[in-house]
Amino acid sequence: MPRIQSIFVLVSVMLASGPGTSAQDVDALERRIVSEVETEAASAVELLEQAVNINSGTMNFEGVRAVGRLFRGEFDALGFETEWIDGAAFERAGHLIARRDGDGRRLLLIGHLDTVFELDSPFQTFSRDGDRATGPGVVDMKGGGVVIVHALGALARAGILEGAAITVIMTGDEERAGTPLEAARAALREAAAEADIVLAFENGDSNPATAVVARRGSTGWTLEVTGTPAHSSQVFQPHVGMGAIYEAARILGAFRERLAEEPLLTFNPGMILGGTDVEYDSFDSGGTAFGKNNVVAEHALVTGDLRAISLPQLEAARRVMYEVVADNLPGTSAAITFGDGYPPLAATDGNRELLTAFDQVSRDLGFGPVTAVDPRNAGAADVSFTAGLADAALDGLGPGGGGGHTVNEWIDLPTLEMQTRRAAVLIYRLTRP
Repeated sequence: MPRIQSIFVLVSVMLASGPGTSAQDVDALERRIVSEVETEAASAVELLEQAVNINSGTMNFEGVRAVGRLFRGEFDALGFETEWIDGAAFERAGHLIARRDGDGRRLLLIGHLDTVFELDSPFQTFSRDGDRATGPGVVDMKGGGVVIVHALGALARAGILEGAAITVIMTGDEERAGTPLEAARAALREAAAEADIVLAFENGDSNPATAVVARRGSTGWTLEVTGTPAHSSQVFQPHVGMGAIYEAARILGAFRERLAEEPLLTFNPGMILGGTDVEYDSFDSGGTAFGKNNVVAEHALVTGDLRAISLPQLEAARRVMYEVVADNLPGTSAAITFGDGYPPLAATDGNRELLTAFDQVSRDLGFGPVTAVDPRNAGAADVSFTAGLADAALDGLGPGGGGGHTVNEWIDLPTLEMQTRRAAVLIYRLTRP
């Protein structure tokens, strides 16, 4: 039986049997799994606090490695074979990989160790107030990492992890991917090529009633425009033309006019510099510009991102942008370049069937239905690099909360246990014969 068909059959059996009608020994095992999650719920919060209190801003390499060592110890205790992939080749800290060999469906679980909060951020520590806690990366995504560890721990204590084929990869540069990107994601793509099913534990739209079957990709672009410098009194004259800033404005306006109605496509100019002289530092995402009101601008530079739901949509949008950039105003020239980026994860039948399986688990455990996230409400993530490699992928399995990427980031602590229960039972069902 082809691998993708085996997933469909598994889901069909679940739906046909319905809650509470499976074999009695299966019901007992799933209750045991849930009990094990409950028993270690306090320990999960303690692990989360430990992880959050280690600064692991992407460029704090030692901090990223320290969080990697913390989680590596957890996987070692569960009998996984662990490995640290050094990130020198792509200018980052590296990645953690944990593996267990086994038979049956091969699962890949994805998380990341880094956060957007570097050492100079004022937001550095875990703080709890009842069922709510705040801290850097508490939901994006150290909470998701804890769900992975404790779901697998519950399966191990229930005696059913042995024989399961599971690989876990926690990247160290999800928030600021290394370069070259091909090298930074080589280990992830290799693991995905060996997997049948991918489960990713980002927080999605931070609502546990949803999960992610499709994510838009994200790629950067740089627009460089040149005009004819002259005294401002000569602007619009045939020998001078429009100047670089007018041409940049025309291009951006045409992008909006021609592409704004395309479903799920966005293109955002995030920074613009213009004047007589422009200097831009791509590493720091900033620069300077010098110009005078009475001088026609010679240079303009714009950087932005482009997000698409599929590769065909991405390529079509790029073609339009190239056409717009080439149709220059008098006295100007322009060029646009696109950088490496996160590819789209399109919704596939396999992804939808995997969501159906997760929805059934949630209902069986009394947590209600799970529906698909609107792709506009979930940014690019590492799971996208598995597109076209594994048979099915599902993301957004991390805990609920909010304020991601801000100093107000928070987690709803009860959802940490809830997501761990759901993930553990889902993994069990997907790996059983």
